[in-house]
Amino acid sequence: MPSRADLARSLRRLVETETVLQGAADHGVSEALYLADPDGNGIEIYRDRPRAEWPYVGGRLHMGAEPVGFDNLLGEQAGPGDGAALARGTVMGHVHLHVSRLADAERFYVDVLGFELMQRYGPSALFVSAGGYHHHIGLNTWAGVGAPPPPSGALGLRHFAVKLPTEAALADVVQRVRAAGIPIEAIEGGHLVRDPAGNAMALGI
Repeated sequence: MPSRADLARSLRRLVETETVLQGAADHGVSEALYLADPDGNGIEIYRDRPRAEWPYVGGRLHMGAEPVGFDNLLGEQAGPGDGAALARGTVMGHVHLHVSRLADAERFYVDVLGFELMQRYGPSALFVSAGGYHHHIGLNTWAGVGAPPPPSGALGLRHFAVKLPTEAALADVVQRVRAAGIPIEAIEGGHLVRDPAGNAMALGI
């Protein structure tokens, strides 16, 4: 969300509609509210702190999971706009994916696609990004190490999009995918590739 006031407005809306939260956390880089849609897909509504306030430990970004100060958050002045709508300027900041094995996921997202490893979260999760963001993709084995992908047609994520800045950058990534022997499919506007756990992404510009 664009601002803390916008996050506060969303929290008020969730309270007014008696929507059940699955949790909330202050990650240092952001404050987040967690809930699920009617099909059980997880949703995180969050606002980033300015990058100058992000915590670093030993030169590495450190994301924690402290409690959200709800009273303080609700004390924010409401942002402009319809209280029933997401604030204008809200974007899809990141996605979280279940993977079967973290080492395989790291090789794919970091070594092949070229994302930067930002942080490891114990032995069960890691976070990668582009451009120094805290994470564009979260990867975890919380569904179980070695867990198989969901069956075809199951509820959940069909694919997500990774947008490259130029045709040359896209061609470079596609070449690395092919060089690694990973199947890649041409689709309208780009290429479709799956990570080792079967999560699909559309590469484009």
